[in-house]
Amino acid sequence: MGAGFSFLKADPVGSLPLQSKPGLGDLPESCAAEIMGYLDPPEICKLAKMNRAFRGASWADFIWESKLPSNYQIIVNKVFGDGLGNLGKRDVYERLCRPNPFDGGAKTVWLDKSTGSACLSISSKGLAITGIDDRRYWNHIPTEESRFSTVAYLQQIWWFEVDGEVEFPFPAGKYSLYFRLQLGRSSHKRFGRRVCNTEHVHGWDRKPVRFQLWTSEGQSASSECFLTEPGKWNHYHAGDFVVENPNAATKIKLSMTQIDCTHTKGGLCLDSVVICPSEFRERLKQF
Repeated sequence: MGAGFSFLKADPVGSLPLQSKPGLGDLPESCAAEIMGYLDPPEICKLAKMNRAFRGASWADFIWESKLPSNYQIIVNKVFGDGLGNLGKRDVYERLCRPNPFDGGAKTVWLDKSTGSACLSISSKGLAITGIDDRRYWNHIPTEESRFSTVAYLQQIWWFEVDGEVEFPFPAGKYSLYFRLQLGRSSHKRFGRRVCNTEHVHGWDRKPVRFQLWTSEGQSASSECFLTEPGKWNHYHAGDFVVENPNAATKIKLSMTQIDCTHTKGGLCLDSVVICPSEFRERLKQF
């Protein structure tokens, strides 16, 4: 595109060509980099396709360091151990925007591509589930509907309790914690359409489920709600917490319970726990 602005024009009477006019392709890389510093990452990548100057400028470390979380080096050490070697800041940003498993693959963390904000997910296998080792109650089933490729399915149980914890150096900000659940068991697609068996869903309309969280900084939150909408994945909000010190790991304990033993409950799929910036509420379907 920029090259289209740099061409020679001949005068009407066929004399020597006039001097070409400067265009975007003639912009020094240092100036292009300064411009890119004001853009968000997707805009930077689009601009890099325009011409050689913007493409070269898009690799400047100072641009991408400003997009990374202030504690990105601590996050890199947590996720990758020895770090990422001598990678440039753009490559570091790109790697952190991928789903990065840690803690044996039971947890995944990634940066949002547009904002550089940190998001984290804990699989059902990374949670302590009462009765999970007894196949009369629970089973792990494979599915394409989970980023972890498996969910925990509850047949039926009297005492329903799920606990978990995670310790991670979250960047400063306000975060929300959700449980991703579905009433009913998803199965194979039939004639190209998703099929969910809700035959064994029962007991969730009798008493609400209680969701709770606690942080190492003394914060706590809880909520209660009935599980509804069989056949649909929903994110149930446990509560919010605030991180003020990004250089120290925040430890979070969480739970989901329905321990009224006057009735059984079942037919529930537990996929994961999601922790993301609170302003991402409208984007939860992407998780």
